[in-house]
Amino acid sequence: MSKELRSNFHEQLAEISAGIARMGAGVTELVPRATQILLDGDLEAAEYVILGDDEYDAKAVEFEERCFKVIALQAPVASDLRSLVSAIKIIADIERSADLCVNICKAARRIYSHDLDPSLRGVIQKMGKQAQLLFKEATEAYLNLDSPRAAALHDMDSYLDDLQRQFIQVIFESHAAGNIDVQVAVQLAVVARFYERIGDHAVNVGDRVRYIVEGWVPEHPHPESDNDPPEIVDSVIVPVDQG
Repeated sequence: MSKELRSNFHEQLAEISAGIARMGAGVTELVPRATQILLDGDLEAAEYVILGDDEYDAKAVEFEERCFKVIALQAPVASDLRSLVSAIKIIADIERSADLCVNICKAARRIYSHDLDPSLRGVIQKMGKQAQLLFKEATEAYLNLDSPRAAALHDMDSYLDDLQRQFIQVIFESHAAGNIDVQVAVQLAVVARFYERIGDHAVNVGDRVRYIVEGWVPEHPHPESDNDPPEIVDSVIVPVDQG
């Protein structure tokens, strides 16, 4: 590759990376918004987020196509190829995380008018904050190619997993006390899984960063995006939006 072509290649790669980082920052902002919508039962805000999902899908397609175009035209090798292949996978993790935020908003519509007791609300707030923090750190790790920061995401995700398990227990207790009915309990249990999967996607981003920087591959990777949980509508399972 000539010096001029290589300079052009790195400019294209920098533009792609910056665009992906902006997408990640968007999800970082979307997580607390979806959490507040769930807590407030804000139907208007929920609809706004749901309708805005097409924008994330379009951006994901745009940057994936740019990655494939650069691979086809520039034939990168070694670390450059790792960067582009990882970018394609990171785009998918970000887009699926946006889908999960949308599904939290859809769940908020389904449990509208049902009051949540303080114990439920408290754990929801904690899950939302931890999922937001995970995505913020994952995005920063990618933008700066910070491998140690990326590695730290695993411990952060373990705390979110603990919160999910805690939330399931609180759901059982709230239902047993007669504070929520079965339909609400089911919706909340799925919402907990949505948050947990957002954390998994953030960890995936971090693992891809480590692959770019070090060539590191996790021994036990998180499940791919196709394993994201389904929505549940009045006890009917509906596949998660695929974009």
